[in-house]
Amino acid sequence: MCIVCGLPKELCICEEVAKEQQWITVKVRRRRYGKEVTVIDGMDPHDIDLHELSTFLKSRFACGGTVKNETIELQGNHKDRIKGILIERGFSDSQIKI
Repeated sequence: MCIVCGLPKELCICEEVAKEQQWITVKVRRRRYGKEVTVIDGMDPHDIDLHELSTFLKSRFACGGTVKNETIELQGNHKDRIKGILIERGFSDSQIKI
């Protein structure tokens, strides 16, 4: 049983509702030696499983990455393709700022 909605785990829609309420910001930062890192910020780690999402994004973009301080960091510049992938995962188009 889900603690929040009271439905069985198979029918729980808490994460789907939480995806529509997130304001996501995508930035590209330069690190040492000119390396670029795509930073995805604004997701609530209590509502969305950031580790599962980062694993999916890393496999989709064939890159390395990590979860740090409630943000997802991906190695490389993926700013052009990240919005489409997040929309496929159920996030709202209007709430993703690049």
